[in-house]
Amino acid sequence: MTSRVLVAMDGSEMAEQALRYALEAHPGASVTVLTVVGEPSGMFGKATAIALAEDFDESAEEFADPVLERAREVAAEAGREIETEVGVGHPARSILNRAGEFDTVVIGSHGGSVADRLFVGNVAEKVFRRSPVPVTVVR
Repeated sequence: MTSRVLVAMDGSEMAEQALRYALEAHPGASVTVLTVVGEPSGMFGKATAIALAEDFDESAEEFADPVLERAREVAAEAGREIETEVGVGHPARSILNRAGEFDTVVIGSHGGSVADRLFVGNVAEKVFRRSPVPVTVVR
């Protein structure tokens, strides 16, 4: 029986679908949503803004807040409560660093834009291939 589920969210519709799936497929499990900020990008804008902030942790939380707030809304719609966490750095690495603490990982197959699909799809693939626990990729 699955008792602890890690759901990776990036603010995309696919990530919301992954959370909805996890809540439905694992009704008795504790669900933790992890969002990772400071990911590499073409201009490193978000990562640089966080790194240069006076309060690094507070800045990371501010960047993550919209994603986590939406995750709480999706959970509330399903009549569930979730735990939320913020990771900093490369998304695949951050997810994999936490995966062993859970029974399973649920992740969306890709993000919204073409660039997101390439980047997030790459994250999903890395997590799927390297996770120490089962991974469900939702599309």
